[in-house]
Amino acid sequence: MFMDTADVIVIGGGMVGGAIAYGLTRAGANTLMLDEGDDALRTARGNFGLVWVQTKGRGLQRYQDWSRESSEIWTEFSDDLQESTGVNTGYEKPGGLTLCTSDEEVRASEEIIAAMKAQAGNGQYDSWMIDRQEIEALVPDVRFGPDVLAASFCPHDGHANPLKLLRAMHAGFQKAGGRYQPNASVVDIVRDGEDYAVVTAEGARYGAAKIVIACGHGIPELAAKVGLHCPTRPQRGQILVTERLQPMLPLPMGSIRQTDEGSIMLGVSHEEVGFDDRNTGDVSGAIAARAARILPDFANVNIVRSWGALRIMPPDGCPIYDESETWPGIFMTTNHSGVTLASVHAKHIPNWVLRGETPVGFQDFSVKRFKGTPHAAPPG
Repeated sequence: MFMDTADVIVIGGGMVGGAIAYGLTRAGANTLMLDEGDDALRTARGNFGLVWVQTKGRGLQRYQDWSRESSEIWTEFSDDLQESTGVNTGYEKPGGLTLCTSDEEVRASEEIIAAMKAQAGNGQYDSWMIDRQEIEALVPDVRFGPDVLAASFCPHDGHANPLKLLRAMHAGFQKAGGRYQPNASVVDIVRDGEDYAVVTAEGARYGAAKIVIACGHGIPELAAKVGLHCPTRPQRGQILVTERLQPMLPLPMGSIRQTDEGSIMLGVSHEEVGFDDRNTGDVSGAIAARAARILPDFANVNIVRSWGALRIMPPDGCPIYDESETWPGIFMTTNHSGVTLASVHAKHIPNWVLRGETPVGFQDFSVKRFKGTPHAAPPG
């Protein structure tokens, strides 16, 4: 006996699942979203909020193109969400900086830009180095410390409020007729005639002809049940948040950005600690110290919140999208850029799921790319 049936079941209600479910429902599909409870590893709620293009896709040009396209349609995506739900995601696209505080960081940024330009071939990679004087012209209302030497700049970068984005996608999904079931931790997927049944830890069963597995850290175990391989790992990132301040940072600076509510977010770490999402004093202290070196006047600003969250990291840092060959109609979608890619997920993934239509080069995102290659993640 099914608790509910749908055309498509989306397993996972975070940034990736939320965007896909929103897009599916807007495309006319009868969609059911199954989500865990509030004690789950909520990567979506620990997000820094960047819509970031620079450095994305080093080693896989299709990811750079995917990120660039997402940036180009993010304004329309955000406007549509606000029109249908009344929720403003706080999205802005002023460009973004990655600050360099040593000669080594300057050389590393120059090398990344050169590599990305060479990789793009006849394509275009819009990121370039700027000097301190140009940084100060872009961000005139703060005093930079002497360690700030240069930065890479990309005009396609921006940022949004991730909690408002998540709220807007859920609200838009439900307003368009989608059904949301919380506290539904999926533990199994089984065949049910020509369709599929999803089984939760509570014993409930839900039926659908198509299933999208988009539940973050829960994907590898579920994917293995339906003939898919998901070689992702958790990677911890820690974030500090200051008290609310007057607007002073007009664009995100990689690990430093001012939110639409006035607080300054400081980050971020990249820690290989397994499924440990605690925040720690040593890393928090290092984040605060770097921020104070970059912006000395912030040394006495109050920190009001801190947290750790776990990224979903594929081996090369790039997205994985696949349909099971042995369980046709079951799809896997995973990446660590849920905010950046929300707009292309809402636009393109429904066409793939419902009609098998994919953008040019979409097959580059298949997990098959890892066969015979080392699983080390390059920058970006």
